[in-house]
Amino acid sequence: MKMKSYRAPDMRQALALIRDAQGPDAVILSSKRIAGGVEVVAAVDYDPDVSVSEVSQAPAAAMTDYDIGRESYHSRAAQIAAAMSVRAQGERPVAQPRKPAAESFAPRQKRDEMRSELDELVAGQPAAVGEELRTLRQMLETQFATLAWNDLSRRAPVQIALLKQLTELGLASDLASELVAQMPGRLETDEAQRLAIAQLSRRIATMEERWLDHGGIVAMVGPTGVGKTTLIAKLAARWVMRHGARSLALISADSVRIGAQEQIHTLGRLLGVPAYGIESVRELPQLLDHLTDKRLVLIDTAGLSQRDERLRGELMALASAHPRLESTLVLSGAAQAGAIEEAVERFSAAAPQSCVLTKLDEATSLGGAISTLIRAQLPLAYLSDGQRVPEDLSAARAHQLVARAVQLSRKAGATADEDLLQRRFGAVAHVMA
Repeated sequence: MKMKSYRAPDMRQALALIRDAQGPDAVILSSKRIAGGVEVVAAVDYDPDVSVSEVSQAPAAAMTDYDIGRESYHSRAAQIAAAMSVRAQGERPVAQPRKPAAESFAPRQKRDEMRSELDELVAGQPAAVGEELRTLRQMLETQFATLAWNDLSRRAPVQIALLKQLTELGLASDLASELVAQMPGRLETDEAQRLAIAQLSRRIATMEERWLDHGGIVAMVGPTGVGKTTLIAKLAARWVMRHGARSLALISADSVRIGAQEQIHTLGRLLGVPAYGIESVRELPQLLDHLTDKRLVLIDTAGLSQRDERLRGELMALASAHPRLESTLVLSGAAQAGAIEEAVERFSAAAPQSCVLTKLDEATSLGGAISTLIRAQLPLAYLSDGQRVPEDLSAARAHQLVARAVQLSRKAGATADEDLLQRRFGAVAHVMA
């Protein structure tokens, strides 16, 4: 093993000296701060049986716990960073035989080992060095992600094209990564894109149109302004057209919004069906006991904000109001992905068995809604795309929803450049490789 000590004003210049003098196979054995810069000990023909302490210039007895912890971390971090830097900057476009796919990403295992070592080092350090260690770890993770992404871009252009298309649809990065990782190899780009869209459609759960066929007790829950009352009007009108008015009842439990109960009463008069208004969902059990002769009961609930303190109590009371009652979560397709995800989480107290996606005519992207539905595994019952009663309502079809998402993406001219893709998928590129 040939060791040599290098001194430089900073680590970058020290690495350059090492690379010029000892080549890309050099290994960093230790590093420490000195007056005016850093001192780095490097070697070629490195023998792993020789410990770093045997070649270190500083006596361990003179170092405090803080110094030992920081020196230990800096040594290993510098070794990792240097190995990556030498490899990244020392590469030349030399023609080499192409490795098999299983072997072409060989550094992945070593990078995983390095991450594990860094995690152990960070966990064992005093609190005083925590911030510095986190910064160094972030820098190394960025280098890992860049190397993994560059390797994936070079070897798998079809996967990159798929990630670009799914990102332009607005899908969450974890879902896009899963879809791409499941794609079989040796596909042309067009074929892979069609298969990815088909796989996405199969992940969206839907339910049959059973309310209008068999009836039930259905409560519409969801944030304010998502179109719960309009949805009830569409369903009620279609029921009357199919089965008549005698077997239908409407209930408004919305005492928060001004005029909400009057809307339900007006709808009842127009359709010739009984309509009831209650002050709270806690009055539902008694009222439902008097409506046992009705095949379909539609309940409009208060559109409380996701952060309203009363929300959880109201939803729990609704979930236990009647054994036959089922809740459906009404979501706006025009809302941002974060708002949709928060609504699903907050309204889970009502134990919804399905959901309805409204306001598709106002949406500019459906990727966020699709990602949330797949994560939550909520069956989609209906799609609503306008204000007309009862025309603008259709039974949910997964492939139609995905086709509409693709259409909106093209209409909006959504694009995903290389920098965006690397930021979103660089950290998981080794998984897709």
